[in-house]
Amino acid sequence: MRFDAAYCNSPLCAPSRFAFMSGQLISRIAAYDNASEFRASVPTFAHYLKALGYRTCLSGKMHFIGPDQKHGFQDRVTTDIYPADFAWTPDWEASDERIDKWYHNMQTVKESGEAVATYQTDYDDEVEFAARRWLIDRGRDRAAGDAAPFCLVASFIHPHDPYVAKPDWWNLYSDADVPMPEFTLTPDEQDPFSRRVMDGIEASYVPLTDEEVLRARRAYLANVSYFDSKVGAMVKALEEIDELENTIVIVTADHGDMLGERGLWYKMNFFEHSARVPLIMAGPGVVPGNASNACSLLDLLPTFVDIAGGSDDLYGEPVDGRSLMPLARGEADPVDEAIGEYCAEMTPYPVFMIRRGTLKYIHCDPDPPQLYDLTADPLEKVNVADDPAYADQTAAFAAEVARRWDSEKLRADVMATQKSRRALHAAMEAGAGEVWDYNPPRNATQEYVRNHMDWTVAAARYRYPPLKENHE
Repeated sequence: MRFDAAYCNSPLCAPSRFAFMSGQLISRIAAYDNASEFRASVPTFAHYLKALGYRTCLSGKMHFIGPDQKHGFQDRVTTDIYPADFAWTPDWEASDERIDKWYHNMQTVKESGEAVATYQTDYDDEVEFAARRWLIDRGRDRAAGDAAPFCLVASFIHPHDPYVAKPDWWNLYSDADVPMPEFTLTPDEQDPFSRRVMDGIEASYVPLTDEEVLRARRAYLANVSYFDSKVGAMVKALEEIDELENTIVIVTADHGDMLGERGLWYKMNFFEHSARVPLIMAGPGVVPGNASNACSLLDLLPTFVDIAGGSDDLYGEPVDGRSLMPLARGEADPVDEAIGEYCAEMTPYPVFMIRRGTLKYIHCDPDPPQLYDLTADPLEKVNVADDPAYADQTAAFAAEVARRWDSEKLRADVMATQKSRRALHAAMEAGAGEVWDYNPPRNATQEYVRNHMDWTVAAARYRYPPLKENHE
């Protein structure tokens, strides 16, 4: 089942993932930006699935910020790819100033192309290896009589920028295969928020050639295919342990990428290329098809609990999503909405999105409202917020935003946490406390063949499928 209107709830890595893990909006859990702590007291789907008898594992990126680097996962088999501390804290008191050390910039686009290895491919190859080995271990468990259900999150960095692909994947495409952006705007034509993003990523004043744009987009497509191969590796491992037909496989992402559309790059906005994400489900009980209802990453926690046989009684905190299993089974769903919040860099105020039916409304207190009819205008070329034909819808959305959010209070909360985190980061840089970056535990004295083991017993334990005791 392909969900054609799935959205992240905040178009930035860490906040999107914390909403995905908790099933809660980022304003509810104060997960504002890429340096917001994900509190250990927030229940996640990993907690709930473990309580329902599942063995759980995270292999790869989740960008957890804070000392809790597992958040309910029983196993975590790789480190993360990004820092786990408060280093990447924005400053809304100086929201128009770039932070050069970690803000996106156009140099990343200019350096796009191919390479034998990058830190991203090193990481993703490790994530694939560790996830595949964990799945094979579940096959070994089953052969030994342990039939506990499992949930594995294999989380790859690609096709995230930098846009650099391995040659084998780069060469799957030619320049002629790569479409250029469909709709671009100059800095002067942008809405105020998009102009702030353009300024923040240097796109307003660092020009790109058509060749540079094409090279970045080609590398992105190549890395999508590279990611597809990782999905294939997971499916192959499930086949090898004879669990594919008993497993629901879900493919999704934490955000999209503008890739030059509207003159923008990366994410950090609520236009379709940035905020809409892939969401595909396959497995027992899932029918082939496509679902047009708007939904979001918030909906995955209740979906997982539904699949695992749990109920709402399990929840320790309010959950903002709903199960997508009715849609996955091809049934009707009366809910057709996704809610988004952005409280990170390149804005001085929270940005809100409501996608309901064919309409998408975007609000930020200092900016004019934006309303797009995505059926009539899929490229979001025309803001119809001032169109008399949409006056009733615009007024209704504005009233809903006022009911849902206290923007000034939320802004004050965001700025208070930023100030606190900047002070804490300065102290940590000076040597206070412990480093939070996750270091996967490993006891080499118990691996493979060691002196205290009978090597024939070890060989039999590792061999999968196991030898049958009686040979014919």
